[in-house]
Amino acid sequence: MSAHTAPNDPTDNASSQHFAVNSAVGPASTSPERLNKLLGAFLAVAQDLSLSATLDRIVETSKDLAGAQYAALGVIAPDGTLSEFITSGIDAAGIAAIGAPPTGKGILGALILNPQPLRIADIETDERAFGLPPNHPPMHSFLGVPIVVRDRIFGNLYLTEKINGEQFTQEDKSLVVALAAAAGVAILNARLHSQVQELAIIEDRERIARDLHDTVIQRLFAAGMSLQSTSRMVDDAPAARILEAVDNLDRTIREIRGTIFALQHQQPTSLHAALRTLLAESRSSLGFLPELLTEGPIDTIVSPEIAENILATTREAISNIAQHAKASRAEVFVLAGSDVRLRITDNGVGVAPSDDAAESDLRGNGLRNMSARAESLGGKLALRRGPEGGTVLEWSAALSE
Repeated sequence: MSAHTAPNDPTDNASSQHFAVNSAVGPASTSPERLNKLLGAFLAVAQDLSLSATLDRIVETSKDLAGAQYAALGVIAPDGTLSEFITSGIDAAGIAAIGAPPTGKGILGALILNPQPLRIADIETDERAFGLPPNHPPMHSFLGVPIVVRDRIFGNLYLTEKINGEQFTQEDKSLVVALAAAAGVAILNARLHSQVQELAIIEDRERIARDLHDTVIQRLFAAGMSLQSTSRMVDDAPAARILEAVDNLDRTIREIRGTIFALQHQQPTSLHAALRTLLAESRSSLGFLPELLTEGPIDTIVSPEIAENILATTREAISNIAQHAKASRAEVFVLAGSDVRLRITDNGVGVAPSDDAAESDLRGNGLRNMSARAESLGGKLALRRGPEGGTVLEWSAALSE
């Protein structure tokens, strides 16, 4: 992970913002220097529009702000484990020596189960400690803070080993809590930027197809008609060459029409963009735009075969929601980690207990097709009523080794 340098502290404008920052931080005794550092941290985490770069910067900035030797950000998967673990303070060789990243047990898991800021003087003596793996550097003082994005726990910041050898203070906790709030906004902004870029690509592709159809083909067709008329007014030899040119124009028109069809019907190159397009197209039948959330590198580790089945399953599920659910909201969530998981939820009338996938033996053709797709890829399908009503569809596939 490459370190990112925060911008110079905005001391010239800091005094006008101290009241707002003090309100977020809490302690009235927080020094102007640390408040300026927090302001710099706010600016730092908001600099990047790439989600991966934003997460890296959040980790680096929190470590610097709290005076920690080590920092990490754990992204929480739907099953409560950690799907990503981004670190700072340990080099690549050290990370390789430690081995597999944590999945969210022990103290890390305690913060997942109870997402409240957590300070511990010495994790080695804490009863919740799970123990450090071999080759892991020693760690004692600990500070953990959740990051919330749109009222959902996105993940947790984990800071260890206060540099001066002391414990993390209440002021440290307050500063990192304030930074975590800014981090949540930065993560949401990065996600929205990615969505806007994908929509722009889709719109640009459609514009090119329209221009080819409405302008280029029509002009080529008119040129061909004009040449055909001209061929009747000249001698045989020039006429033959003119007719050959007309044939070439006809062939060009057919090729352009093929290109237009490809532009209008090809799947976007990324799974994320393809899902975004699918959901945008479903808006007219649903009456609303479903929300799309993703975690993990879905565009790099998900094979084309699995991506095609995810799209087919999502399309079928959205169709079912439109026809039967009477829903006003739906969410599509895709996670790429140790396997690939798709979860589609809605707030509609929900399934009756006898319609749960496990109990109905997947009687509907659509459900049978979804289940067959999952099983062919080493996964499974589950359908159940949501905890507050509606329906939850969970589909998974195994990633190839």
